Amino acid sequence: MSLLLYVTSVTTSRDIGKKQQRIKDVLDIKHIPYTEVDLAREPEEKDKMRELCGLPTALPPQIFNGDQYCGDYQAFDDAVEEGTLMEFLRLKA
Repeated sequence: MSLLLYVTSVTTSRDIGKKQQRIKDVLDIKHIPYTEVDLAREPEEKDKMRELCGLPTALPPQIFNGDQYCGDYQAFDDAVEEGTLMEFLRLKA
């Protein structure tokens, strides 16, 4: 499975932009491959993202390993701080 990072290239929220960039920076530094799904370019993916999250109002960034939901930015940041990123991303048991 591969990591999917749901993001948006068009947002009025600086907070969302910062969160998206932090996730990408951490994944890049750790050489963890991922695929970005840009909801601004593929709006039909927003419904899929929300359905897979189980949250009808979910906003990007959201992280998945294949169709398995890993979590949102806060859960990602918590995993980085706790040293459990690989488990959070479902890349290690």
